[in-house]
Amino acid sequence: MNWSEAVVAPYVTLMPVLVAGIGNMAWVKAPVAKWLARPIDGGHELADGRPVLGRNKTWKGLVGMVVLGAALAVAWGGVLAGSPGLASQNRFYDSFANHPAVNLALGAAMGLVYAIFELPNSFIKRRLGVTPGHSAPGPARLVLIVLDQADSVIGLVLLAVIVTPLPWSVGLVWIVVGSATHLALNVLLYLAHLRRSPV
Repeated sequence: MNWSEAVVAPYVTLMPVLVAGIGNMAWVKAPVAKWLARPIDGGHELADGRPVLGRNKTWKGLVGMVVLGAALAVAWGGVLAGSPGLASQNRFYDSFANHPAVNLALGAAMGLVYAIFELPNSFIKRRLGVTPGHSAPGPARLVLIVLDQADSVIGLVLLAVIVTPLPWSVGLVWIVVGSATHLALNVLLYLAHLRRSPV
């Protein structure tokens, strides 16, 4: 494994969903499409009296990730079409052609996977009594901080491993790189007042 495979390839491959994640933060706060700003869990609670996922996991956020992921993947494919060297770092192109329809489907899949793999973390937090947008107290804090950064990245790497020849050994490195990037982006979003907490 070389540095390009471990560091450059994950950014080139996952760039659309990285940018979509940032754009989605602004989208969910925008005063439009309010009919989508409903909790995915329908506001239901379990026997413990706590929400299944919480008010922050909305259909608006899920739809935003899918639509933005798809649109940005098409745009990114156009950029990569003019840069064959960079395009060679996109691991999805090991299995698929750089074509708008393919990129549309891959981008939508990345956005959907990103959103879905955040849900188990929210479920666990609600069971621990952590309210949406806040950090866990006590010993669980560190574990949940790591999970916060890694959950969606694990889903994206799993997708890449399933549909491309990406080895698991490389995928594990991608998870570390992606989680560190996720943390850095969260800090920047916090500084931009798009997140309540940097972690």
